[in-house]
Amino acid sequence: MFDWNTIDTVLLDMDGTLLDLHFDTHFWLTLVPQQLSQQRNIHLHAAKTLVEQAYKKVQGTLEWYCLDYWQQALGLDILTLHYSIAERIQLRQDSMPFLQALGAANKKRILFTNAHPKSLSLKLEHTELASGLDAILSSHETGYPKEHPEFWRHGLAKFNLDPARCLFIDDSEVILAASRRAGIGHQLGIMNPDSKKPNKRFSDFPAIDDYHLLLMDSRSTPLS
Repeated sequence: MFDWNTIDTVLLDMDGTLLDLHFDTHFWLTLVPQQLSQQRNIHLHAAKTLVEQAYKKVQGTLEWYCLDYWQQALGLDILTLHYSIAERIQLRQDSMPFLQALGAANKKRILFTNAHPKSLSLKLEHTELASGLDAILSSHETGYPKEHPEFWRHGLAKFNLDPARCLFIDDSEVILAASRRAGIGHQLGIMNPDSKKPNKRFSDFPAIDDYHLLLMDSRSTPLS
């Protein structure tokens, strides 16, 4: 799938790419509406409608990913709610073997995430993910989400990266496209970000549902 001799750095999304997206799916689509329904004493269906409308209003912006924004917008203690279901935070089963193989092959492993720093800290606290990474960049440090070209300009400059020799892995086709426009040389989609949902399809990028496929792909230059 890839000639690893042409790749020095692997840029990785977190939620849905290295971690099971089910935590976030459950949190934002189930727990938040439930809590809003109880707090405002409204029907659950009405709460879900309010939440969905609020989400659509800022989708693709930095606010969409900001816990502080949602705490103010919804009037809920978003961080405390995160901690209340922290046991649901799980690594994908194939993530650490892949990250370890990249490290053994001297490939730089950098997390490029839209996760808010408070959410990022919680997820690193409850997993061994940090041990498989060389560096981390949250979009909140740059002031722009990964959907925006300024995020990529900032990230590439911060780590002095040659974009042509980077592979970016994400479960969002929109964000993969943003990375390509920024000059990133290689993209890969993740078809099964949420373990409780069917695989998704990618139109414009190669995609996999198991990192072991990269490790075993006889058509590519072996990682190690």
